[in-house]
Amino acid sequence: MENYKLASVKPSVAEFKVGVDNVIFSVDTQHNRLLILLVKRYKEPYANYFSLPGTLVRVGESLEAAADRTLSEKIEVENLYLEQLYTFGEPGRDPRDQKNNQDQRYLSVSYFALVRYEDTNLITTGNRKAVWHLLKETPQLAFDHNRILDYGYQRLRNKLEYSPIAFKVLPEAFTLNDLYQFYTTVLGEHFSDYSNFRARLLKLGFLTDTGLKVSRGAGRPATLYRFDEDAFALLKDKPLVFI
Repeated sequence: MENYKLASVKPSVAEFKVGVDNVIFSVDTQHNRLLILLVKRYKEPYANYFSLPGTLVRVGESLEAAADRTLSEKIEVENLYLEQLYTFGEPGRDPRDQKNNQDQRYLSVSYFALVRYEDTNLITTGNRKAVWHLLKETPQLAFDHNRILDYGYQRLRNKLEYSPIAFKVLPEAFTLNDLYQFYTTVLGEHFSDYSNFRARLLKLGFLTDTGLKVSRGAGRPATLYRFDEDAFALLKDKPLVFI
C-alpha cells in the first residue's frame, strides 16, 4: 500500500492598510457641554455619515504625522497634545475588506485629545468640514467609530481620576466651582458632592490661592486658584487623586 502525504495548506498572510482616527474632545466650560469633533463623509463607504477625523497613512509618514496632518486640515488649535489610544483591526470592520480582497485589511490606530473649546477654530474650507457635536447626542457613525469613541470617552473619564488633564483646558486662574463644573460636565452631575470635592482638592495641596477673587452674580466673591504642577508631581502615581 502506498503512503500519501497530505500537502499542508498555508494560510495567506493578510495585507494591511493603516489609518489613523482621532477622538478629539472639548469641554465648553461656559455652557457645560462635552463635545466631540466629527466630520461628514462625502463618498463611499458610508457616504453622508459622520465619522471621526481620520486618514490613511502615506508612504514614509509616521502615525503621529498622519494624525497631525488630518487634524491640521480640520481644526486650528495651539499646543494640541495627541495620545495614542488603541488599535482597532477586527476583520470586517471596514466594508472595503471584502470588496477589494479578503486578504486585505484596514487597521485604525486611534488617537485621543482634550482641547479648550474657546481656543479652537474649525476650518470651513474643503469637502470634509469638521463640526463640534454634543457627545450625548452622537449619531450612528461610519465604520466602528462609535466603538472607538466609547473607548476614548472611557479613557477621558479614567484620566480625570489620576491626571491633571482638566487644568490643560481650564483658564490659568479658576474657581473651585469652575473645576467642579468641568468634572460634572464630563462625568455627570452625581459623580461627587461639591463639598466633598472641594475639601478633598484643598487637602491634596496642589492648588495655589492667587489672592484674587471674582464676583459672578449674587453671593460672596469666589477665590481664584492656580494649578501647582510641582506639588502635583508628588501625587502623580497615586490613583483616584481627584475623585
